[in-house]
Amino acid sequence: MTSPLRAAHNSGLPGAEFDITHYLDGATAFFGAAANVIMQLADPPVGYGVVESTVDSGKVTLHPIKRLRTTVTYLSVAMLGDEDERAAYRAAVNRSHRAVRSTAASPVKYNAFDPKLQLWVAACLYWGARDMYERLHGPMDASSADAFYYFGARLGTTLQMRPEMWPADRAAFDAYWAENLARTRIDPPIRAYFDDLIDLKMLPLPLRLPFARFHRWVVAGMLPPHLREQMNMRWNARDDQVLAALLRTLGAVSGRMPGPVRMFPVNAYLADFRLRRRLGLRLV
Repeated sequence: MTSPLRAAHNSGLPGAEFDITHYLDGATAFFGAAANVIMQLADPPVGYGVVESTVDSGKVTLHPIKRLRTTVTYLSVAMLGDEDERAAYRAAVNRSHRAVRSTAASPVKYNAFDPKLQLWVAACLYWGARDMYERLHGPMDASSADAFYYFGARLGTTLQMRPEMWPADRAAFDAYWAENLARTRIDPPIRAYFDDLIDLKMLPLPLRLPFARFHRWVVAGMLPPHLREQMNMRWNARDDQVLAALLRTLGAVSGRMPGPVRMFPVNAYLADFRLRRRLGLRLV
């Protein structure tokens, strides 16, 4: 008998009736983007791998538009691309990742090809996507939640994470998540990087000023409490109520949008990837 996870990798999802596009809210996902990056990089090997990286072309602090494109393209190809497309993007990302490895001076050892680190990043992406969906639209039914979970393995297997590394079911994932989230920490150099990201320091001043304070507030609300505390962020019950109301309102609006509009810009970046590939342009 084929396991649900194996079915997810052979046919995309266990159950042909499940359509992942119904669970993708493009623009609203940006509300959780920075908080998700913080969770990923709060695993020290991942954090120092990004902060110490010598691949300047991939740094959000230097090339925010390019970094946005490569990140959202990865998510779109992982979730919506076929096997051939995912293999092509894996090869492109691998070329950039070859230089991302620790040196003798690094505080921790890391290697961008480490499948355990990729499992953690994929887990953050899946958890963030599930958390955002539920904040926008409420809980999924059990069948859809299972299918969405098995599909989430693609967020790791599109790189080097082996399929069998993905926890067997949602209960196993929740145990993995609780254990590994408790181990996360934010060292001072990583916190400084996060502060610049949260305050949108990579953007020109006219774009930064109107949004930076609101962005910091949203990030605080999306973070797990212990990481929020490590970032010295304030949050209270009133903030929680306001953010919840805002996201449910956005969810009600996005739920009434036509599919292609609701999925933007995920579908746009997938189209861009396919055009670049057809023309023989760089994918990353």
